[in-house]
Amino acid sequence: MESQVNAPAQPTGRLLSLDALRGFDMFWIVGMEEVFEALSVVTGTHLAKSLDHAAWVGLHFYDFIFPLFTFIIGVSQVFSLRKSVEQDGKMGATMKVLRRGLILFFLGFLYYGGVSKLRWLGVLQRLAICSMGAGLCIIWLKTKGRVVVCASTLIGYWALLTFVPIPGAGAGNYAEGMNLTNYLDKMYLPGFRWDGDHDPEGMLSTLPAIAQCLLGVFAGTLLMRKDLDGKRKVSFLVMGGVALIALGFLWSLQFPIIKKLWTSTFVLVTSGVGAILLAFFYHIIDVKGYNRWCTPFVWIGMNAITIYFVHSFFNFAKLGNGFFGGEVGEWLDRLIAPGFSHLLVSLTVLTLVFLFVRFLYQRKLFIRV
Repeated sequence: MESQVNAPAQPTGRLLSLDALRGFDMFWIVGMEEVFEALSVVTGTHLAKSLDHAAWVGLHFYDFIFPLFTFIIGVSQVFSLRKSVEQDGKMGATMKVLRRGLILFFLGFLYYGGVSKLRWLGVLQRLAICSMGAGLCIIWLKTKGRVVVCASTLIGYWALLTFVPIPGAGAGNYAEGMNLTNYLDKMYLPGFRWDGDHDPEGMLSTLPAIAQCLLGVFAGTLLMRKDLDGKRKVSFLVMGGVALIALGFLWSLQFPIIKKLWTSTFVLVTSGVGAILLAFFYHIIDVKGYNRWCTPFVWIGMNAITIYFVHSFFNFAKLGNGFFGGEVGEWLDRLIAPGFSHLLVSLTVLTLVFLFVRFLYQRKLFIRV
């Protein structure tokens, strides 16, 4: 008989593996990235560079973080909206989806500086639009309708970028600044744009991101099925993930994988990886019952938006420098290796993040939109 060690008690009706996967994803945003950058300096290697975002075409490690979060939103909405529809009806659930999406959009607006910077579309705004789009599909469409929306969005986005010409570049050009997505941002997106005259979270590229959220909805629908046992769900997730990755790479022979355009091929490959990761977490945590190891990730995952904001606005690094900066840091760099003090500061920041979300978790403070 396999032993099972339970993590701290969860709020009822939640999937522990999903919270852990969300926390694992956020873990790279709120501290682990800085740890790898510091390790690169200490070891004299290009470790962080190999994990960084691809310049344009292709995939690096960090390119999976944002789409995984988008995929997870779709999975989690299946569980949350089922209860909402049962309790409040379709119209009531619709109002909740729209209200939450607008709140998240407004938080994203504030995150990038509010009226002082006016970045209308960013990471949180994209997540808000995706959650609203996928949420409305869950409420008002059956599975076949969601499949049609997802497939037509991915194919339609490809068709627009491939066949619609733009001034000075024609049609079918996917180079930076020479494609329809960047052109529309340049012409019609107001306010601050992250990449000069266009934005990686721009207007047109939000459409395939909604499709990615819907792929998460399909994974969540699978996990909710009562006619399948855990092992079969894991098998279907893995097979589906492999199929998406294969289709994405095959399609990329004509339509490149580009994160900053959120191409349909990028959606397929990253969603495939997301499905496989979900299968792994679900198998280990919910099927096998080995869940103590994931407790720190659950702490983060239960307050993902909170720690995202706190990490950005509160200077954890200043506290870390209080321990390992200044003369102490200089001494450590001379004694051990250049950059070693920065590594200790980064590890301190990560520790403080874990302590903060642990504090929230133990007091059952779950701040969600």
